[in-house]
Amino acid sequence: MLLGDAINVTHFKSSNNVDIYIGQMDAEWCIRSVPNGGYVLAQIVQACIQQQRNTTTPDPIHVTAHFLSATSTSSFEIHVRVQKRGRNFTNLLAELLQDNATKVTSHLIFGALEPPSDSGKDAINLIPPSPYARRLPLHHHPSNAPRKQLSDRYKFGSRFDATQEPEIVSRNAISSPQRTNSSTVGGGGLDYGIWCGFKDKGETVILANIPFFADISTNAPVLLPKEYRQRLGRSWFPTMVMTIEYKFPLPKLSKDHSNRTIGIFSSTKFIHGTMGRQDMYTEIWTAPCDVGENVEVADGWRDKQFCLAVSTQMALTVPIAWNLAKGKL
Repeated sequence: MLLGDAINVTHFKSSNNVDIYIGQMDAEWCIRSVPNGGYVLAQIVQACIQQQRNTTTPDPIHVTAHFLSATSTSSFEIHVRVQKRGRNFTNLLAELLQDNATKVTSHLIFGALEPPSDSGKDAINLIPPSPYARRLPLHHHPSNAPRKQLSDRYKFGSRFDATQEPEIVSRNAISSPQRTNSSTVGGGGLDYGIWCGFKDKGETVILANIPFFADISTNAPVLLPKEYRQRLGRSWFPTMVMTIEYKFPLPKLSKDHSNRTIGIFSSTKFIHGTMGRQDMYTEIWTAPCDVGENVEVADGWRDKQFCLAVSTQMALTVPIAWNLAKGKL
């Protein structure tokens, strides 16, 4: 099933100031046996977008979600309640339930996204051409970047075209200057970066599926050289807490921007404890074209790309058997 069809919620009823939406988790959008956490969060975001559709605050600005327990490939309910409605922002509380148990609880802030602009007499913006602006962290244009496949842990991997970034991969090597010692100040960690786009031309990137893209980076333990992950075994990396901050609205399809491909960059600085608790910081960027598309690489193409969203998450490292067991419940 296409992701756009798999993120599908319907308003069911309203009761005691709570709007209830219903839907069905699709089995294709799983990590092994358990629905991908970003896919699950996308259902909540979509329900809240529907809730806010005819208001002055229609766009998600910030989302915080706590995953209380793993979801399953079955029907669900999302209960949405307005916590506060203001002039510029609306605060929503949303819970996703399966079998009458709360699986995910979330707090969402909605507002009105504005396109990147350095206009405004009193505006302070860290966007190009400011020398302090964050720039696209991927090295290659998606038309000619080296190709790769998403991990076989993802049942949905065949639905995407993806690339790799050899320069980023090399930063994770034991011989890289990124490695630290007792005299190092800061530094360290593991990085990941790809272009990723839908193969099906009927699919597009939408605000609701941004959480999905933010949750498909390869987890840091897998990025370690083999000699540093010999004890890892076959593992699952369930998300415990995830945030998304939406920066800008999606660009329209044009010669400068694709509507079905995005750039993903992530960085992890800490992994520790008996359950391998880890942080991940992720950026989602616009793309100038689709992966492998036969286009001329124009000068200055990088200057026209901008960050759509940033995400943080806390995940665990547990045996894959835990995931497979969830699928049998």
